[in-house]
Amino acid sequence: MVMQSTRPSVKTAANSAKRMVLSPNFGLDQRVANFYAGPGALPLPVLKRIHKEFFNYDGTGMSVMEISHRAPEIVAIIEDGAERIKRLMNLGDDFEVVFLQGGGSMQFLMAPMNFSSPGDRIDYIDTGYWAEKAIKAAKGLGRDLEIVASSADRQHTYVPNLADVQLRDGAKYVHLCSNNTVVGTQFQKFPKFAVPAIVDMSSDFMSKQVDVSNLSCIYAHAQKNAGLSGVTAVMIRKELLASITEELPELLDYRTHVERKSNYHTPPCFSIYVTWQILKWIEEDMGGLAQLEKVNQEKSDLLYGFIDDSSFYNCPVELESRSHLNVVFSLPTPELEQEIVVAAKAAGIIGIAGHRTMTGCRVSLYNGVPLEAVQKLVEFLDKFAKQNR
Repeated sequence: MVMQSTRPSVKTAANSAKRMVLSPNFGLDQRVANFYAGPGALPLPVLKRIHKEFFNYDGTGMSVMEISHRAPEIVAIIEDGAERIKRLMNLGDDFEVVFLQGGGSMQFLMAPMNFSSPGDRIDYIDTGYWAEKAIKAAKGLGRDLEIVASSADRQHTYVPNLADVQLRDGAKYVHLCSNNTVVGTQFQKFPKFAVPAIVDMSSDFMSKQVDVSNLSCIYAHAQKNAGLSGVTAVMIRKELLASITEELPELLDYRTHVERKSNYHTPPCFSIYVTWQILKWIEEDMGGLAQLEKVNQEKSDLLYGFIDDSSFYNCPVELESRSHLNVVFSLPTPELEQEIVVAAKAAGIIGIAGHRTMTGCRVSLYNGVPLEAVQKLVEFLDKFAKQNR
């Protein structure tokens, strides 16, 4: 017996592909409520613009992924992206902005390498998982590192009061993580320190207004609120750049990337393009960070309000230290915590499992998560609790 092939013909496959490309609503009816901690949800208007320009960016006849990083179109995206970050964050001309590779983990090394030398004193604040990663990386460089404040005494369920932190005489800088995605804590403001303050702002970058007047260096990988994995924005005061040692490898020297305008070697062009699109969305569609912050606060208030009113769910983080972006909570039993993740996926809700090092659940409310998704989640959580009391 001759078996009939179940594979579509070349013509049928081509027509199907053509329909997928041309349909403006392709896949939208299949989208889920995405609460992954990173990479996270992207704003739907941004995805639509990317989809529209994917095959022919700005009349070039090419995708952004095909254009040389030296071409004027890519140079313009990089330069405009840096200027938009300055405007949105009110950085002013005393800051330089560059786009780098290697994620936040590379900055765990580059910051101490640029702003200190072996044997120098550097002070760190420990608020859990990501702060600990930065501390471990810097320790490996032979610095005199000291943890000057820590929340480890209460399982990182709060953030230390920065006004009470005592820095060492002669410290080159103090380093902290503004928002810890794993434990769900966040610093809301930054006091004036006696030394330069370096802040890992990876998970709350571009989610709200920040007073940067007391900060000297900010770095943030984009995959939470401002783009895809593959690109990290670094903002450095010019006066701090002047203090960098002369003995660094060229690739690891911040000044190299400032001088070459983020184009020293081939940058992640598509990732930078997506970040640029999100910056445009924040500035032009959302009306800036002040308006976006209100939306993010509404999402956060809705979810925390539900959890705090529930006897079934519990958030362990102290009220004043809670992250507005990463909400952690537990259920009555570990078995229920596993069951809820499965049930959520069946309901079209993705990414609520806790970090692999933690028990419980975690919901990430990044810029790309619409209010409607949080409303859907709260309805699901309420239903699950009633079914499992």
